[in-house]
Amino acid sequence: MEVRQTNDPDKLQLQPFPTIEEEPDEEGTSVYEHHRLTVDSGQKPMRIDKYLMEHLCNTSRNRLQRAAEQDFILVNGRAVKSSYKVKPGDEFVILLDRPKYDNEIIPEDIPLNIVYEDNDLLVVNKPAGLVVHPGCGNYTGTLVNAIAWHLKDDPSYDPNDPTVGLVHRIDKDTSGLLVVAKNADAKSHLGKQFFNKTTRRLYNALVWGSFAENEGRIEGNIARHPKDRMQMAVFPPDSGIGKPAVTHYRILEDFGYVSWVECRLETGRTHQIRAHMKHIGHPLFNDARYGGNEILRGTPFSKYKQFIQNCFAACPRQALHARTLGFVHPRTGEEMYLTSDIPEDMSTLLECWRQYTSRRNAE
Repeated sequence: MEVRQTNDPDKLQLQPFPTIEEEPDEEGTSVYEHHRLTVDSGQKPMRIDKYLMEHLCNTSRNRLQRAAEQDFILVNGRAVKSSYKVKPGDEFVILLDRPKYDNEIIPEDIPLNIVYEDNDLLVVNKPAGLVVHPGCGNYTGTLVNAIAWHLKDDPSYDPNDPTVGLVHRIDKDTSGLLVVAKNADAKSHLGKQFFNKTTRRLYNALVWGSFAENEGRIEGNIARHPKDRMQMAVFPPDSGIGKPAVTHYRILEDFGYVSWVECRLETGRTHQIRAHMKHIGHPLFNDARYGGNEILRGTPFSKYKQFIQNCFAACPRQALHARTLGFVHPRTGEEMYLTSDIPEDMSTLLECWRQYTSRRNAE
């Protein structure tokens, strides 16, 4: 790991809101806001109960239909029934007669790899397999819980205060650097840098296939996949669907059947590198969600198939690491540039391919 100064330049939108208690109705009961979401501009007409079932965790169509019958589902401020057809731009609010699940962040003694820390921020090197933030099915044991433990003796840090904490995220099975703000001023300053695309974020990835050019640029809007809500899909920049996204890449090593690449993010969308690389025909190696856990290049021989299975076992996740993070320090104005080592599983994977390619070229 290295820390140095540099002059280098360079959802369906599902938003769980804090529980909101409304004014009691005529019967003296209260309702609570559980979810608020906005329909993507490219959405085709669909029954609201089916639509919500595809985009909400831990629910069923029957529960949604009962909620609609009790006028707990509002569209643009008005209650609708389950037969309502969603339209682009619709804003939904889901109210229930019980408080939302208490998702208070509790400090947990989980080891952290801290690569930099001062009074305003810290940068952690997240291992693969660690969920960043509590969510559906993962309410404890996350990076946020670990940070809360690390800062439990800091009276100014409240892990449940949205004005402090993580400034950005990476996927559960992606490793690498993340910056955490200890105070509101730091988070605001850092958040603006991410929004204005002035941060420096470099990733390393092993992807399927060989490239004709040594570097390139991928531009394409990213939105939820229309048929698989667990995936993101890429749409033309002028389609009006999704959010603009740009990824720059360059080839570091070409192994013939796979390539070791560096990706520079100009934007930061959900699954951006994974979706963009699949879009241009180079899914990340062993990325099960985007088809990279199949043998997409190579020979039909059983010996090669066994080699690939050994590689999958050596790095049992998408081969993606957030290696470099650059930003301007929110208090001092110093240009920070931090790098982290490639994790052991990806290093082992790289060495396997280097040895395999060396033997193949010698034959």
